[in-house]
Amino acid sequence: MGFMEAVKSVFARYVDFQGRSPRSEYWWFVLFYILVAIVLSLLSAVVPLLGILLLVFYLAIIIPSISVAIRRLHDLDKSGWWLLLSFVPIANLLLLYWACCKGTDGDNQFGPDPLGNVAERFS
Repeated sequence: MGFMEAVKSVFARYVDFQGRSPRSEYWWFVLFYILVAIVLSLLSAVVPLLGILLLVFYLAIIIPSISVAIRRLHDLDKSGWWLLLSFVPIANLLLLYWACCKGTDGDNQFGPDPLGNVAERFS
């Protein structure tokens, strides 16, 4: 899954907390989030009125960020409730580790493999 495909997929499934998301979708979306936040932060430093744009971006990205994180946990066959660990400072490292792990091969309790064929995971 490429950059644009991943970003489109996350926004298409804006409030979908069911199913699974592969690593590529999650990390491409994180890259999109970081790049847009940096650009808007730099623009708002130059033109303070553009700080409103940054605030709107942060508010608009909250729900898709949570939904893709939950689907990423589902890909690892873990409940989305594990995302609450993000409120515990050191436990964030466990979430980061899980976000980097390969998802469950084949179907799991949260649905079919998002990449379908296992061979596609290594391409």
